[in-house]
Amino acid sequence: MSERNPDSGAQTVVVAMGGHAFIQPGERGTIDDHEKNAKEICAHVMALVERGYNLIITHGNGPQVGSHLLQAEAARDEVPPFPLDVTVAETEGNLGYILQQALLNELRRRDIRRYVVTMVTQVLVDEDDPAFENPSKPIGHFMTRADAEARKAECNWDIVEDAGRGWRRVVPSPKPRQVIQRDMIRDAALRGHIVVAAGGGGIPVKRGPSGDYQGIEAVIDKDLTSSVLAADVGANLLIILTAVDAVYLGFNTPEQEALGAVTLAECKAYIDEGHFPPGSMGPKVEAIYNFLKAGGRRGLITSSDKLVAALDGAAGTHFVGHI
Repeated sequence: MSERNPDSGAQTVVVAMGGHAFIQPGERGTIDDHEKNAKEICAHVMALVERGYNLIITHGNGPQVGSHLLQAEAARDEVPPFPLDVTVAETEGNLGYILQQALLNELRRRDIRRYVVTMVTQVLVDEDDPAFENPSKPIGHFMTRADAEARKAECNWDIVEDAGRGWRRVVPSPKPRQVIQRDMIRDAALRGHIVVAAGGGGIPVKRGPSGDYQGIEAVIDKDLTSSVLAADVGANLLIILTAVDAVYLGFNTPEQEALGAVTLAECKAYIDEGHFPPGSMGPKVEAIYNFLKAGGRRGLITSSDKLVAALDGAAGTHFVGHI
């Protein structure tokens, strides 16, 4: 395959998809489930390849990290558990492999000669981030209060009651500051390779006293990392794929209203007015806003099945970087 000239003028797009994209409601999360769903979403993403974009894909890993932690709990008397940063790295690798294979197969079906690479990605966070003083991100499986209290005493976990469904471990979720492998990701994408990177928000690392990178027990929001990565690599477009076809004001109320085109100033006003819940649409809109504020040109939030229509301006919520 001949490599694309980095000066070809092709635009770069970062596409962020959630960890739940691999597992649909009612599924157990088997490898067959993951592969089937990866095949479906990659078929939609091929529209960007066929339109000539340089493509970088990021993804969530919440359900998969939960499964790994559950496995570690079940085997904790037989196998030493790994820290959370290593678990994030593990899921970056296995989900990246599943996506990489699905993408390669879609490329072959369309007779498109491009390579795909998965990059295990470290993301720098600030050790003094307030999130470390207030762990708030639930991870892992639900427990009874008694089991949760036992884990708190035994493992020094922070625990919280989660929306009436049970008790869960919570960990810090610091803001991403810099993607360590950003130059490698950018250069590979400019050469025309499809890059899968920053899975699960990337592996959180800090700088130690000597300047060395060190893993840290935390998870990073994948949409916020995608925003930083998109700015770091000079992407023209940041797309966030989610379960709904657009961003709504008053979502799930009789007054709900889909947003079509949104300016940077309007986006900031909606955020300040508290329209987007922090546990769902909030980080996605914040990620788009941060990207535009950092100089990005366009942002798009839609569902994978509406991606083609959204690219043609007939669906989704479009954000433009003009004040």
